[in-house]
Amino acid sequence: MEKAKVYFIRNITPENVVNVYRELNIELPGKVAVKVHSGEEGNQNYLRPEFMKPMIEYVDGTVVECNTAYDGQRDTTEKHEKLMENHGWTEFFDVDIMDAKEDKVLEIPNGKILKKNYVGKNIEKYDSMLVLSHFKGHPMGGYGGALKQLSIGVASGKGKRYIHCAGKEGGSYNDMFTTDQIMFLESMADAASSVVKYFGDNIAYINVMANMSVDCDCCSVAEDPCMKDIGILASLDPVAIDQACIDLVKNSKDPGRDHLLERINSRHGTHTIEAAESLGIGTRDYELIEI
Repeated sequence: MEKAKVYFIRNITPENVVNVYRELNIELPGKVAVKVHSGEEGNQNYLRPEFMKPMIEYVDGTVVECNTAYDGQRDTTEKHEKLMENHGWTEFFDVDIMDAKEDKVLEIPNGKILKKNYVGKNIEKYDSMLVLSHFKGHPMGGYGGALKQLSIGVASGKGKRYIHCAGKEGGSYNDMFTTDQIMFLESMADAASSVVKYFGDNIAYINVMANMSVDCDCCSVAEDPCMKDIGILASLDPVAIDQACIDLVKNSKDPGRDHLLERINSRHGTHTIEAAESLGIGTRDYELIEI
């Protein structure tokens, strides 16, 4: 596999999200789903809809989300839609909670742990997807980027629990937090692969390295960012873009670097990237092209 191209721009502005995306030279066809993180109520670090607005308008996209598998303001469609309104998403965009009514099963015949993935059935409404991710740490996965958005992000509420329980049907709430860590990470890679294969060539990825806390946007009480912002990356390869973000953190001289890396390494976070590569949905061998 030849090196993947990852485009990078240091100055983080809404306009530069569009500029780095344009370097991909791709036109996402038909009806475009834009996967964002709506931000749990109380979270201070998620990327606001105003920041996303030029990019989402550029692809004429619909903002898509799915419900969570844990208590909060996003575990039912009614609460999630209210939060999307409170956070300003519906002011600017059409918003679709994809698992509002039912699930769709994506088969994963070559999965390491999972042989199927439950996603929101409304994924069927879309011809292509832009995975617009906020790169940061994560309490369970170590980090959150494109692969997490593809897996946990696109999974339905039922699917999120299924991934967290490493394929255990009917897993309990407690099971989600006691699953073997490597099995959980490989389950995420499996789920991500199913979404990549569903859209084929009609998918693109942007990671924004800003507000980098060790905690995810799913945390209602999150630690404040520990590093200075790094930049915006775009790629057609979900493995390469996440690996590039990890490498930018590792190569940083920011004093908060070690704190973020401790979170990533203590959860074996990069194993998700390794597992996704072995599933054939991308490569860790990339060329970083600064613009």
